[in-house]
Amino acid sequence: MKEAVLVTGVAGFIGSHLGERLLRLGYSVVGLDNLDSFYDPAIKRENIRALEDNSSFRMIRGDIRDKELLNRIFSENSISLVAHLAARAGVRPSLQLPLLYQDVNIGGTINMLEASRSSGVRQFVFASSSSVYGLNSRVPFREDDKIDYPTSPYAASKSAGELFCRTYHHLYGLPVKALRLFTVYGPRQRPEMAIHSFARKIEAGEEIPVYGDGTAKRDYTYIDDIIDGIMGALTSRDPGFQIYNLGDSSPIDIMSLVRLLEKSLGKTARVKNLPQQPGDVPITYADISRAGVDLGYRPAVPIERGVELFVRWYRQSVARLAGNVAGHTN
Repeated sequence: MKEAVLVTGVAGFIGSHLGERLLRLGYSVVGLDNLDSFYDPAIKRENIRALEDNSSFRMIRGDIRDKELLNRIFSENSISLVAHLAARAGVRPSLQLPLLYQDVNIGGTINMLEASRSSGVRQFVFASSSSVYGLNSRVPFREDDKIDYPTSPYAASKSAGELFCRTYHHLYGLPVKALRLFTVYGPRQRPEMAIHSFARKIEAGEEIPVYGDGTAKRDYTYIDDIIDGIMGALTSRDPGFQIYNLGDSSPIDIMSLVRLLEKSLGKTARVKNLPQQPGDVPITYADISRAGVDLGYRPAVPIERGVELFVRWYRQSVARLAGNVAGHTN
């Protein structure tokens, strides 16, 4: 019998890739997603098109805030592993909607922990964020650094989620791995994120906004490497609680990223410099030594190659969309 994995946020960027990897490895996947309008739900439906062709995949449209639904999912599907990826994402939107971020990212996570505890799952993986490090001045960021200076409600909500994960392990022995993800990119990346947004604007000849002086650095991490790390955490036999950084450990500044996109697209960017935004941090930089030892995590896709792969996917995606539109109008 195939082991059943519940993936929340399965129709999102990371969730859909994880679902595909799990199915290839022979797992049964139950996907939960509310297909909300943070970005176009049609994109999310397209993300899971391949998953829905697999008989070992079950899609459930619903919300992690719905306790009764969660109880039914666990009781009907013999869930043994949980990858909790669903969240309200984004630093800047959280400044405008802090109560929503609290409700989804903290309240929803508690619901997931409670349902997982009650069902005796073998491993619970929580997708946290590098944002929890806030204005940490020591680099690279290590898992035992203090994280008591978050710079946004989003960061605070992820930090609180980690605390509840630790509490559920302490009280109930729930095995939990909290993964601090560092700026994930690649095919299906959310359209508002920098690499996707920049590529779209450069292709269209539009200005790209660069906040601050362009020296802010991010630890961009390719999606395949992140999925490797999540799989390492899901399949871990360690029954304890642990936090892991999943990054590339090679941060680059924003303008260097723009140059890589220009090279892959074969076009010159029109840059518009704007003031620094509230909630932004000057650098993210992961120490990944713990994940390397415990999870066998070894990122293999450097940013130069990753940007090339993203641009290839992006252009194929645009061409496919144009073909679909033409097909509907003929």
